[in-house]
Amino acid sequence: MSSAMIYPEGYKSSLTQRETQKAVKAVKDTFQVALANALNLDRVTAPIMVTKASGINDDLNGVERKVHFTMKNIDGEAEVVQSLAKWKRMALYKYGYTDGEGIYTDMNAIRRDDDTDNLHSLFVDQWDWCRVIKREDRNVEFLQSIVKKIVGAIADTNEQIKKQFPVLDFSIKRDVYFITTQELEDMYPELSPHDRENAIVKEHGTVFIMKIGGKLRSGKKHDGRAPDYDDWELNGDIFAWNSVLGCAFEISSMGIRVDAESLHRQLTEEGALEREQFPFHKGILDDTLPLTIGGGIGQSRLCMLLLEKAHIGEVQCAIWPDDMRAECEKHNIYLL
Repeated sequence: MSSAMIYPEGYKSSLTQRETQKAVKAVKDTFQVALANALNLDRVTAPIMVTKASGINDDLNGVERKVHFTMKNIDGEAEVVQSLAKWKRMALYKYGYTDGEGIYTDMNAIRRDDDTDNLHSLFVDQWDWCRVIKREDRNVEFLQSIVKKIVGAIADTNEQIKKQFPVLDFSIKRDVYFITTQELEDMYPELSPHDRENAIVKEHGTVFIMKIGGKLRSGKKHDGRAPDYDDWELNGDIFAWNSVLGCAFEISSMGIRVDAESLHRQLTEEGALEREQFPFHKGILDDTLPLTIGGGIGQSRLCMLLLEKAHIGEVQCAIWPDDMRAECEKHNIYLL
């Protein structure tokens, strides 16, 4: 069982499991409409698997093992997606989207190396979204304006869900506090990145931590990011304070996507220039693919937060260690 497990003292879900199922649907139905309206997005279908040769699977931090398999009538190897960060950008080009227009989709993934604890599951479900932008939009001000719209959509959903389920009382803070990873390290040099997140989010409620992926002045990274989708100077994570668990709670990872210059720079920094041979990377380097902003918003994460749950397994069906299930039940946490 994960040593990171949190068992809140006196916890009891405000909703029964049956009520939870209805509430999960309400959160998902409400939020995806709010998100699409806020960012001008169309819903599209998306793959659960891609070919290894395509190079469009998300490498996350670069160390996670992908679930892969061979196929009966198709040469090569397939991989279950880890996210759709790269696929979305190719879809925008293929489907003919232009500036200010975008797409979102239900992304389901298996991440076999993820932890299993209150916040993490081997199964990942999120709204993956991406939108075409102009070159002059590749700046911090535009990034922050999109973050505010996403948080606004979450807050609107929060209010609607509380009307449908009055027993709930969580309210997300609409005002977003923006800070870079370097500013955070300077503020709390003695703390680990995880503890820095807890400190700043506890103080401000809703926080967007910017510039994730590159090394800080300490020589360490705040967190890992694949070098070929986000521009590390123009990305970040949205956090809210989770009062049930007493910790910073990541809702979304997002950012302005790499252009030719930032892609080559980041691949060089990571010693991964061989990726430039893949069709996706060539499409960025020769400016075939559009400039974009995009991200992923955790579906189960958002449901867990708004429905005041102590464990992600209370809002999604997944595989959990037997001893975790047993210990959770002792603390009134009933996993689906």
